[in-house]
Amino acid sequence: MLFVENVQAQASGAAGEPNLMFQLLLFAGLFGLMYFMIIRPQRKRQKAHNDLLLRLAKGDEVLMTSGLLGKIIKLDGDYVVLDVAESLQLKFQKSAVHAVLPKGTFKAI
Repeated sequence: MLFVENVQAQASGAAGEPNLMFQLLLFAGLFGLMYFMIIRPQRKRQKAHNDLLLRLAKGDEVLMTSGLLGKIIKLDGDYVVLDVAESLQLKFQKSAVHAVLPKGTFKAI
């Protein structure tokens, strides 16, 4: 019952109706803010990751998203075969590669 008076006042236009142009500008501003704060940085990260995957080559030392370090011994389509220890080779999807490490990192650890 407390809000009935407010609803009736808004329905009659006593409080003034919000400007449609203001609402559209507010909506456009919020969309612009979301684009520059969320969508654009995510697309940049995705593009950088795709470039990284395209540059992968045999002999690169990589860090996987799981934290595993290894040296690429074979590229097989969407998969990479890593040498992670003596006589231990593991196959991963290329998309699981997180970063390419400088040469010699794998042996230094």
